[in-house]
Amino acid sequence: MDNKKFQEMIDEFTLDSDAIKDVAASFRYDIEHGVKETGESSLRMLPSYIGLPTGKETGEYLALDFGGTNLRVVLIRLDGEGKFEVIKKVAKPLVVPGEYDFICADANADELFDFIADMIEEAVDGNRDKKYLLGHTFSFPSSQTNIYNARLIIWTKEFATKGVEGEVVNDLLKAALARKNLTNVEPTAVINDTVAVLLAAAYKLGNVNIGSIYATGHNTCYYETFTGMGKPAMVINMESGGFNKLAINKYDYKLDMESEKPYEQRLEKMVSGRYMGELLSYCLDDAWNIGKVEFTSIDISTILADNSDSLDEVCDLLKAKINADITTDDAIWVKALAETIASRSARLVVATYCGIMWHLYPNGGIPKQFVAVDGSVYEKMPTIKDNMQKAIYEILGEEADKLELVLENGGSALGAALAAAMEPVEC
Repeated sequence: MDNKKFQEMIDEFTLDSDAIKDVAASFRYDIEHGVKETGESSLRMLPSYIGLPTGKETGEYLALDFGGTNLRVVLIRLDGEGKFEVIKKVAKPLVVPGEYDFICADANADELFDFIADMIEEAVDGNRDKKYLLGHTFSFPSSQTNIYNARLIIWTKEFATKGVEGEVVNDLLKAALARKNLTNVEPTAVINDTVAVLLAAAYKLGNVNIGSIYATGHNTCYYETFTGMGKPAMVINMESGGFNKLAINKYDYKLDMESEKPYEQRLEKMVSGRYMGELLSYCLDDAWNIGKVEFTSIDISTILADNSDSLDEVCDLLKAKINADITTDDAIWVKALAETIASRSARLVVATYCGIMWHLYPNGGIPKQFVAVDGSVYEKMPTIKDNMQKAIYEILGEEADKLELVLENGGSALGAALAAAMEPVEC
């Protein structure tokens, strides 16, 4: 055991107060240059063409949650004052081995969207008379010119269905509904999952300007007022995982160079659940010369959750992974390293939230508000929430009590329904 080596690695991942304040300031810089379209921002700053709900939205709406291989169609009744009820939910996988596969290269757009239309028919109990507006949370890279018109740029997440890339997904859905004689269902809005989190939390709580996904991946959106710029206020999907004004260490660099897309998604590679385990793996290889051993965010959580004196769970996990005897002293250092990797992640994420606050309230006087966060890292990983709260105080000081982090883990469907209920922002 080379304790000095482990301490050096821990130091590599440690960010002090000044460092996270610098990140917040750099993030604010990229927001402001993104808003002004100067070309100097690493944030994509995608318009959502929708504002914030008033909390008074009412009526029955359909929500399509299309973010991965498990699809959901939900019929939701909005009762106003932040209240709602799920009337019916239909959930099905897009792949059942041996039965069907709607995401493989042999599948086509008609087959995929006919399957979705069948789910919608089930959600409305075959009703072809009542008018339903449908909102759609679509979590794939898309170009969008209004709330309806989202054109798929490229499939991700192992999707390969033919005839969808380059097409307006709502047009494909409308055609499938027409084939099923479900013309009473009208797709009206497409939003990103991060935007859905913000809309859902704003409807239920009010006083929410930031929505964030902190899970396998990472992204944040916020409500931009465009004060003094003559542009309509709306929610902006920053695609913040691509923020790149960050100092990286040699393990970040190695991960980046060996990733599917080097030089892209720098922030995401430093904070998200998908990559924290990989960073730990690179460090342990450097310390123990064990080669590339796969660690996941679940493994990180297991390590962080072991508070016993002997760290038996950490020892057992490491033994199973690297097939070697592990001492309690070894486990102590590995846990300390995992804690620092997780802490850095939480502190960087919070720095971006504070950068948004500095942008929205450049003269101080932040009003009390919630920050809505969805995702497994935020919800389930030990130490994350505490580290986030500590970082808020380090950055914002006396105004830290103005920000309250809240879990919003049902936002995809409710946010989509709200998008269908709300008036779009016209540009």
